[in-house]
Amino acid sequence: MKEFHWTDFIWDEAVFPDPEGMLRRIKEKGIRVCVWINSYIGQESALFDEGVEKGYFLKRRDGDVWQWDMWQSGMAIVDFTNPEATAWYQRGLEKLLEMGVDCFKTDFGERIPTDVVYHNGADPVKMHNFYTYLYNKAVYEVLERKRGKEEAVLFARSATAGGQKFPVHWGGDCWSDYESMEQSLRGGLSLTSSGFGFWSHDIGGFESKSTPDVYKRWCAFGLLSTHSRLHGSSSYRVPWLYDEESVDVVRFFTRLKASLMPYLYRNAIETSRTGVPMMRSMALEFPEDRNCDYLATQYMLGDSLLVAPVFNEEGMAEYYLPEGTWTNFLTGETRRGGRWYREKHGYLSIPLYAKESSVVAVGACHDGPEYDYAKDVNFRVYAPGDGEEAGTVVYNGKCEQDTLIQVERRGDAYRIDVTGDKPCKVELVNAGAVAEVSGAACEIRGNDIVLSFEKGGLAAVVLKK
Repeated sequence: MKEFHWTDFIWDEAVFPDPEGMLRRIKEKGIRVCVWINSYIGQESALFDEGVEKGYFLKRRDGDVWQWDMWQSGMAIVDFTNPEATAWYQRGLEKLLEMGVDCFKTDFGERIPTDVVYHNGADPVKMHNFYTYLYNKAVYEVLERKRGKEEAVLFARSATAGGQKFPVHWGGDCWSDYESMEQSLRGGLSLTSSGFGFWSHDIGGFESKSTPDVYKRWCAFGLLSTHSRLHGSSSYRVPWLYDEESVDVVRFFTRLKASLMPYLYRNAIETSRTGVPMMRSMALEFPEDRNCDYLATQYMLGDSLLVAPVFNEEGMAEYYLPEGTWTNFLTGETRRGGRWYREKHGYLSIPLYAKESSVVAVGACHDGPEYDYAKDVNFRVYAPGDGEEAGTVVYNGKCEQDTLIQVERRGDAYRIDVTGDKPCKVELVNAGAVAEVSGAACEIRGNDIVLSFEKGGLAAVVLKK
């Protein structure tokens, strides 16, 4: 939209002379398109006069349209308690979807005034928070109608109780320093502990510009969040504008996230079904561990992986591992839980630990997020104790079970049951030396035992004592 023309759903011709052609070319590359919107109508907008005439905006007590100049000259606010105003706003969204837009970034929705009158007579104080629910609901309904329930997604900043029904969300406009990076995580864990399943943040910070050091640390954190984007206000956040090492860092953690897609996708499906957040606080995952009660500088990404971002220019990570055996996902090193650790990390490293008795599905591709997650998947099995069982599932694009694994350990013997019709591997991480294997081809990689399955089956492994 042109400056001072929020919101009219019209592309700025000076910047986008051929929006339909641009959208077509982008989508031919396999990229989906999200565009920025808000619920404010500036006085220069092509929609303003119609909105005034038909009573589609919040009003003052004397009946005039409520306006201010906070972000746009003479800005009015759409009244989503008016069904006709909601339908009017949705028609503008539909035009963009018909052009080829896939979803919307629903910015703003906060700072809603309380000295106003709503169409339905609602209490304006109570509506201050609830307004954003109605705003995102209106947008989500259009997406469901035009794109289908399975494809409907928006990218929201403001939210209130119930807004988790309209995923996903991000943390808004933070500063570009370590303090804000740490505060962003604390705020995100508060949000996910309040019922929201998916949360992310502006990698590198939003206001001002981060140093290359902060940017590289934030990239590791951001690419190990539920969804990720590089974004800022006064500068582009593309890595090559920082330094060559930033390119390496973004590439490394992007490939890591792409390879984790079978694991992340499974957790996302379970979040949508259960409400348990995909990115969760340590207190939520380990409620009986008092050390986790106020621990807001690390988190669980899904049910099996612990992430502890680095928040200082010295590269020092300080983190806590709850009771049990934890395995560094990047190096394979094991550590005892129930204690704190402090160590220095380079930019291509971050404390990323797999919980004991867990199975993490690692995909065969790292050059993009969309592929056949079950084909040649590698199931990494981490430290099941004697008498314990572990397992996981890989889903296909229709949220249907594709491949299932169950691992049971009894003393020195493992029983591995794989259900599926695609080739896969099962990696018993740090299992030790093999005495006997049956049911699958076996390869030894250091302390790891790797079994190959053509299309599922039952295998047994006995370790040397």
